Amino acid sequence: MKIRRFLAKLPFEPLRRLPPVVGVVRLGGVIGGIGPLRRGLTLTALERALERAFNLDGVEAVALAVNSPGGSPVQSALIFRRVRALAAETGVRVFAFAEDVAASGGYWLALAGDEIYADESSIIGSIGVISSGFGFDQAIERLGIERRLHTAGDQKSMLDPFRPEDPDDIARLEEIQGDVHQSFKQAVRERRGAKLAAGDEETVFSGAFWAGRRAVELGLIDGIGDLRSVMRARYGDDVKLKPVGDERAWFRRRFRLAGPAPADWASDLLWAIETRAWWSRYGL
Repeated sequence: MKIRRFLAKLPFEPLRRLPPVVGVVRLGGVIGGIGPLRRGLTLTALERALERAFNLDGVEAVALAVNSPGGSPVQSALIFRRVRALAAETGVRVFAFAEDVAASGGYWLALAGDEIYADESSIIGSIGVISSGFGFDQAIERLGIERRLHTAGDQKSMLDPFRPEDPDDIARLEEIQGDVHQSFKQAVRERRGAKLAAGDEETVFSGAFWAGRRAVELGLIDGIGDLRSVMRARYGDDVKLKPVGDERAWFRRRFRLAGPAPADWASDLLWAIETRAWWSRYGL
């Protein structure tokens, strides 16, 4: 703010004018921690960039460029709350822009915007909770593999993929999913409020997702538009869009070793498969 305060004291008005600034923070990828060399969207990774965006010299607004199929509900909520806290502290307005997809946890991130925009073909919604996995109990039996598992606590082996599903385990999982779903729905109600289409809550909270135009009709977003066009319409053609990222990311990329250790290849592959599965849910 020092430059702006200095210019405000100059005697000639043209010299006192600077274009409005909009800080742009990209929220792209699967949400949640991945590993030391592979990072998803987490509050820890994003907090510094968010703070810088809200404290830019002359900042008028912060724009969130969201492109995420979801992931960790905890990290989704943490990032959402941090954005809203910074908005309250600074009085800076927040706009969210969905790119290919803002679904599930990705839509939770978009809810941090005072206004939400998307492309006509953007995928929006998926307000629900999902848990997926595989069952290997029959496979290890056919292979003659003996499963050895010892626990203290009768729930410690809940959802063990190497034994048949237990109805009690499923009931417990559904209870937890219900709690998380309630938190998600509450965030939607608080942020979208009267904007949600009357009488459509059952549809909105079903876990379904829609393209941009239908999302406008349901009240999940405010309109169709891209970041640059909407910000120019709001703040003028001379608005300065200033991308803000994690300054440490360049250092990590610059000095990273030639490749991961051999032991990391398996986890890299599994993460790539899981990431692909997240995006493929939305036809991407």
